[in-house]
Amino acid sequence: MRHLPDLDAVPGLVSVWCGPIAGPPAYQRNAEATHYAASTMKVAVLAALYAGGHDLDQEVAVHNEFTGVTGATFGLKRRHDQDDEVWRRVGHTATPRWLAARMVTHSSNLATNLLLERVGLPAVDRSWRAVGARHSAVRRGLGDTAAADAGITNEVTAADLARLFGAIARGELAGSDEMLATLLDQRRTEDLAAGLPAGTRVAHKNGWVMGVRHGAGVVFPADAPPFVLAVCLTTPWALNRTDDKACQIVSRIAGAAWENRHDLG
Repeated sequence: MRHLPDLDAVPGLVSVWCGPIAGPPAYQRNAEATHYAASTMKVAVLAALYAGGHDLDQEVAVHNEFTGVTGATFGLKRRHDQDDEVWRRVGHTATPRWLAARMVTHSSNLATNLLLERVGLPAVDRSWRAVGARHSAVRRGLGDTAAADAGITNEVTAADLARLFGAIARGELAGSDEMLATLLDQRRTEDLAAGLPAGTRVAHKNGWVMGVRHGAGVVFPADAPPFVLAVCLTTPWALNRTDDKACQIVSRIAGAAWENRHDLG
């Protein structure tokens, strides 16, 4: 792919998948390599919610006490979350539809755990397998430190994220239209979306922790067919900031994909 930054100069692991929504990839690099998922796993939780036939408008209790996969009880720390609106509802109720929107558009970890409690880990795994994912898995909730200490983690690959976003864009999953609308409403735009021209329609989800920065989504150019781009970085350049070098690399890869958009089909 022309105009890519020098990815060999990035310390750590750089994975990219880029191509039409029906595949195959026009460009890929380490696309099947696994990375810690960070918040990109929330798209698989979203798919499981819609696949499960849940009543999305039935009020559910908002709480911050969960049973982890090791049997230990855990809760999230508010300062580590991205969305105060969900926390304001603790002790009250919210609908799964509202929680799903906050999980994606504002990357709420508390909303994620509430929905994961509702759908269950096996349902999320079925959503990954339904799109042909080979390596990605959601094995624990966010903030389940006992599980993390036991080596139980959530993983994604760029190729699997591309498979999931491609299936949503093609309308192959239950609730694809609503999921796509939610992803189009993404408010965290500092990485993948930042590399696209202002006003470009892009349905995407990013993920970040120290050492990790990912961005994946479907881009809808006005002058070319839609395409999928998934970028996963595990690198010391990821400093959990919106202006760090990892963000800039994801943005520059997105810019290169945009410049090559007429050749991706």
